[in-house]
Amino acid sequence: MNQPQSLDELPEGSFAALIGALLAAVAGAVLALLVAPMYVPALAQSLQGESPKAYWYFSRSTAFVAFGLLWLSVVFGLLMTGKLSASWPGHVVAFELHQYTSVLGLAFALFHALVLLGDRYINYTLEQLLVPMGSVNYRVVEVALGQVAFYLFALVTFSFYIRRVITQRVWRLVHYLSFAVFVMALAHGITAGSDSGDAAIQALYWFAGGSVLFLTIYRVLSRFVQRPGRAAAG
Repeated sequence: MNQPQSLDELPEGSFAALIGALLAAVAGAVLALLVAPMYVPALAQSLQGESPKAYWYFSRSTAFVAFGLLWLSVVFGLLMTGKLSASWPGHVVAFELHQYTSVLGLAFALFHALVLLGDRYINYTLEQLLVPMGSVNYRVVEVALGQVAFYLFALVTFSFYIRRVITQRVWRLVHYLSFAVFVMALAHGITAGSDSGDAAIQALYWFAGGSVLFLTIYRVLSRFVQRPGRAAAG
């Protein structure tokens, strides 16, 4: 099977499919939040108590899922643009994984923020959660990093569905924001996460950051290395 030679040859999802996937993911997370307490009595007590810590735990757990999906999206993007995906898993598969992990990551990131409306310790309002620098009761700058990363992540994700409208060049420029999103999300997790001092969490951040850095360096260096065929032709 021939590999696509340009972005225009890769499949393009519909905007309706994007909205549907986002709504389905968020709805599934909300449903889990509603159903889980029925089968876990301790969880129900926490949600209904004076200090419901479960909302914070839901936020932290979905934060790691969102970060993992963001990491996968960046990795598949680097594999695709660095030509490594030609061997595995293939450009089309890598592109679609790059796209769908972005959509799912965005949905989990949204749930990660909105579920904190139920937490009574910090007492977030919707405005404080959605407006950068609005987290007046908890690590304003550190939380703002995550908020800005979310909006940039949304921009990058939506660009998948208007790729042929904005041209290939603009699409690539928008996708360079993925690096900023990853760095800000990583910084947000390290500085705002209440469990960032845990050794396992630190190992996760080191692995994610190190792997993205390695693939980025490989991609940059590969552009300066002439292929044998081209060198012979010159």
